Amino acid sequence: MQLHVRTWNVFHGNAHPPRRAGFLRRMVELASSDAPDVLCLQELPVWSLPRLGGWAGMTAFGAVARPALPPGAVTTWITGLNQGLFRSGLVGQANAILVDERHRATDLGHATISDGGRERRIVHAVRVEHGTTLVVGNLHASNVFHDPALPRAEARRAQAFLERSARSGEPIVLAGDFNVTDPHLDGYSYPGDGIDDVLVRGASIRNVAIWPLERRMQDGVVLSDHAPVDCVLEVAT
Repeated sequence: MQLHVRTWNVFHGNAHPPRRAGFLRRMVELASSDAPDVLCLQELPVWSLPRLGGWAGMTAFGAVARPALPPGAVTTWITGLNQGLFRSGLVGQANAILVDERHRATDLGHATISDGGRERRIVHAVRVEHGTTLVVGNLHASNVFHDPALPRAEARRAQAFLERSARSGEPIVLAGDFNVTDPHLDGYSYPGDGIDDVLVRGASIRNVAIWPLERRMQDGVVLSDHAPVDCVLEVAT
């Protein structure tokens, strides 16, 4: 079975460079337009979680890393006045895994991967079933470029969570923004050379592609400061 996995840090719906307007719905619609099997998104505003499934036409599973400041409607309105300025400071931060509706999917929950005292970072996971099953995890590690040991430690905590969640011999996919180019996870293939990647255990990687700039440009606006990454996997049935 082939599985098309895409990961994208959507930068809270901001353009690059940031503008007053937000583009999150356009990003989600673009990222889902060619029907990937799994779409992992990072840096989402919390208010967007119940809307993702409708925008993408996919089954959406969200997890909140940092809650929005109350009251939610007011903070969402204030952020909308200048999306590029306020970002997640008021509306919180979340991640999501979207799954094509042809596949069955089960939420496996989430876990904190950051250590105490730092901004909370999480990994969350779903089990995807289509001929066989596999566990898909999604993370957004801490942005600590001066100390790559920190995001690597978070990746290892994410690995441990996924391996506890997986059944014996079940393939595992860990996608997201690792904020380090070499996560160093034993037993996992990581074909890319950027901080956004798709790591795999128990499946074969057939193709990896990073979107060129023009593919995420609309009406002269570059969507997000990250490029989506595509990975096609071959999973034994």
